[in-house]
Amino acid sequence: MTETDLAPPRPATGRPATTRRTALLVAGVAALVLCAALSLAAGSRPVPLATVWHALTDGDGSRDGLVVTGLRVPRTVIGIVVGAALGVAGAVSQGVTRNPLASPTTLGINAGASFAVVTAIYALRLTHPAQYLWFAFAGAALATLAVLALARRAGDLDPVRLALGGTVLAAVLASWTSAVMLASHRTLDEARFWLAGSLAGRQTDILLPVAAPLAVGFALALAIAPALNALALGDETAQALGVPVARIRAAGGLAVVLLAASSVAVAGPLSFVGLAAPHLVRRTLGADHRWLIPGCLVAGPLLLLASDVLGRVVLHPTELEVGIVTAFLGAPMLALLARKAAR
Repeated sequence: MTETDLAPPRPATGRPATTRRTALLVAGVAALVLCAALSLAAGSRPVPLATVWHALTDGDGSRDGLVVTGLRVPRTVIGIVVGAALGVAGAVSQGVTRNPLASPTTLGINAGASFAVVTAIYALRLTHPAQYLWFAFAGAALATLAVLALARRAGDLDPVRLALGGTVLAAVLASWTSAVMLASHRTLDEARFWLAGSLAGRQTDILLPVAAPLAVGFALALAIAPALNALALGDETAQALGVPVARIRAAGGLAVVLLAASSVAVAGPLSFVGLAAPHLVRRTLGADHRWLIPGCLVAGPLLLLASDVLGRVVLHPTELEVGIVTAFLGAPMLALLARKAAR
């Protein structure tokens, strides 16, 4: 492919390049800490940063302290974990497919999770987000595996068929989801909050069931980072360098399934983060996946928390769900990326 965003990483230039990348990564961590502090302070009831610090260190039991520790700390922690998972999943999906427009959505994850949750609400009368967790995870994982199966050709994964298969499956599942919701007002009322994508109203214990899949997904993504660099040179070149292309693509697909399905199960379908984080990191740290994936561990949470904070203050005291904010921000970025890729 000729897209500059996915060009093979340039050879390392030694200590100065490493020092620069390290400094940028540290700056990103500092920005994430600042954004997390704003996430703890901002909302329909603003809390001064000094009060936030006092609540975290002393836990005085005041009303503001309870708002911070009981509501905003879980919301911020979930945002960091989900953002990191989506960011890394986006980087791996773009590396595996060599497609700058690839994201977890391309693999049908959002559509699969939505389909499973809405169907479960309709058939089993579920009423609480904690009950959606395993249905969302199973639906996202099965949809992604179906897309991977459709994209296999001669024992390998075809990037073009992967993108087309994900798009077609997502359209089919979205149609079914809409039909079920239109047929049942109760299902519509129960599912619409989760479908919007939100970090609010959740406690950190919702992360426990997906802790193992997240850990395995992060480990896989970091382990295959050098091979993804070789894959950017093309399949034939990667094979000549001794890279098992089919196995790397399978491992990358599994990592995307585990990370994105877990995040969708916890916070609902969220767009933009998995697409934008890798592009932002690639522009600052370069295309080397050994830096790109750690960078997405920072950029993903930063984007998601910033969107969540924006959703809380833009219509104060009313809040916009973070999924609405990310979709609003992601649409123009997707158009710009598509135009750049076409050019």
